[in-house]
Parts: sequence; C-alpha cells; structure tokens
Amino acid sequence: MADIGILLQVTLWGVFAGCIYILLATGLTLIFGVMKVVNFAHGEFLMLGAFLSYFAATILGVHPYVAILISMAVMALVGIATERLCFRPILGTGKLNEIIVSLGLILIFQNMVAHVWGNDGKSIRSPYEDITFPLGPVSMPLDYVIIILATALILLAIHVFQTRTGLGRAMRATSQNREAAKLMGIDVERIDMLSFGLGSALAAFGGGLWAVSGQVFNYQSGSVPAIKAFAIIIIGGLGSIPGAIAGGLLYGLAENFAAYFLGAAWKDATSFILLTIVLTFRPTGLFGGEE
Repeated sequence: MADIGILLQVTLWGVFAGCIYILLATGLTLIFGVMKVVNFAHGEFLMLGAFLSYFAATILGVHPYVAILISMAVMALVGIATERLCFRPILGTGKLNEIIVSLGLILIFQNMVAHVWGNDGKSIRSPYEDITFPLGPVSMPLDYVIIILATALILLAIHVFQTRTGLGRAMRATSQNREAAKLMGIDVERIDMLSFGLGSALAAFGGGLWAVSGQVFNYQSGSVPAIKAFAIIIIGGLGSIPGAIAGGLLYGLAENFAAYFLGAAWKDATSFILLTIVLTFRPTGLFGGEE
C-alpha cells in the first residue's frame, strides 16, 4: 500500500497539472461558448504564452511572474487578430473550414516559434524554485502554491466579470442565444473579439505558469494539451466553465495517479478512459444540458 505522504504528494501534482488544464480549457470554453468555433490551434496559444514569458524573463530581465502578465497582454492581441483575420471570415460556413484553418494556424505558429527560438527545449528559472511550503507530511514547492492560488483568483475574476459587469452579461447572453443577443442590441462581433482575446490570454497564463514551474517546453508543446483541452470540455460539458474546471481537475488527478500506480505509459491513456466512462453515463458531460 502507498504511504499517505506519497498519495498526498501525487494529489498535489494532480492539482497543479489540473490548474494548467483548467486555464487552457476555460479559455477554449469561452471561445466555443460564444462563437461555437472549433479552434484546434488553442494549444499553440499556451505554447506561445510560455515562449513570450521566457523572452520577457530571460531577455528583458523581467520578473518571471510579471513576464506572464506581459505574455497574457500580447496573446490577447494575438487572439483578437486571429479572430478578425482567420475565424470571422469563415464563421457559419461549416466546421470543416474551421478545422482546416486551425490546422493551418498550428503549422504557422509552430514554424514561426521554431524559426525564432529554435528547436531546443527552453525553461524558466523561478526565483522561488528552492523554496518549499510545508503541508503535513510533504513539502510543496512555493511555485505550485502560487500557481494554484493564481488560478483560483483568475477564475474568481472571470466569474465576477461575467456576473457583475454589463460586458460580461453580454458575453453570457451571446453564448446562450446569439440571435436573441443581436435583437437586444448587443454587438456580437465585439463580444467575439472579447471572448477570443480573453480565451487566448487564459491559455497564455497557463503556458506561462507551466513554464515558470520548471517544465521544459518547445515549439511542439501545445499540440497534446490542445487535444486534452477538448477532451476536458467534453467531459465537463460544452460551453460550461464549471464543467471545464471540474474536468481539468479530474484530468490532472487521473493522469498523475495513473502515472504513479500504473506507470507513465498509462498517463494519457487513463485520461481518455475517464472521458469514455463519463460520456457513457453522461453523454452531454458533467455540467452539460440535456439534449
């Protein structure tokens, strides 16, 4: 039987991984919920966020956590440009067009990053990498504590934005019924830009936190997380932010417990087994509405 300390350590790793997945999946949910577009290049926004944070921290000499905020601002603009130039012209023309555009964006972003930063893996040294936070029988890296708290705070900020501001309520209205929102005078094209920019910034936030935790990343680091993000929003229920949060946390825990008990080879497989189980008993996802 596993020691309670080891189980707690694996749980903490799972929560940390879940935070990164939650940020990526929540950003994807915001975009899909409002525009109903399929953007398989969303993982590249996480990868770009990691590289922009690396650039700001190592080249410009900015504090790593401040560098993440810079990458979020830049990626919000990239997301708005992507919506305007790539997805708005094909909106409503069919999912195949969206998939083809997404695949093209993946190649463009990956080759651009490989050309600028090379093929070698990069990492960011956190100023807190040697500091640990005692938690019962285990010690948790201070960076993990910061990442978990930062994820909780930004999710709270999104909730307040969507429920307490006029722009946030307009985003919710557009997500629920796009045509009715137009009739009520909401500028849905502006909301599309906002959702894509905010979703891209959340992906960059996840990428920056992932990088500052000491993970090695390269120009291909966004591909697998993008697939997992789609699996997470399916588990949670399409368009549901609470579903993205629950799905991301379940995914992180399932991966890490599978890696510990069954071996690293089962890490990704077990997560998709979880997807199969959830959809078998709840085809619309944990928080999805009834068909």
